Amino acid sequence: SSAQQADAETTPLENPERYRYELRLAEIAELWRRGTVIGSWLLDLTAEELLQDDELKSYAGRVSDSGEGRWTLQAAIDEGVPATQLAAALFARFSSRGNASYANQVMSAMRHAFGGHAEKTAGGT
Repeated sequence: SSAQQADAETTPLENPERYRYELRLAEIAELWRRGTVIGSWLLDLTAEELLQDDELKSYAGRVSDSGEGRWTLQAAIDEGVPATQLAAALFARFSSRGNASYANQVMSAMRHAFGGHAEKTAGGT
């Protein structure tokens, strides 16, 4: 969803090696989730994943989709209902399959944490 994508994009940093400061992302995520009035279950799950491994080495960043977004978007098209954010989130998942960025690793870790969505190999969807 667009909320997932927004959380993934705003969780620092897409290319952490480009920054000269060594950021402790797990600690930053903890401060972010507890230091604001805005609560997010997805942020909680992402913070927990970062606490386990702040480099997210177990995730390649190939964000899978379960098909729900596809059929929901198709239904929106069939009904002539705008679904801009849903389309953007679905296409972001598609583009992740050729781009192993840290932001995509965060997205994949978050999807795994909330729904058990496993990354699939290049031959999968």
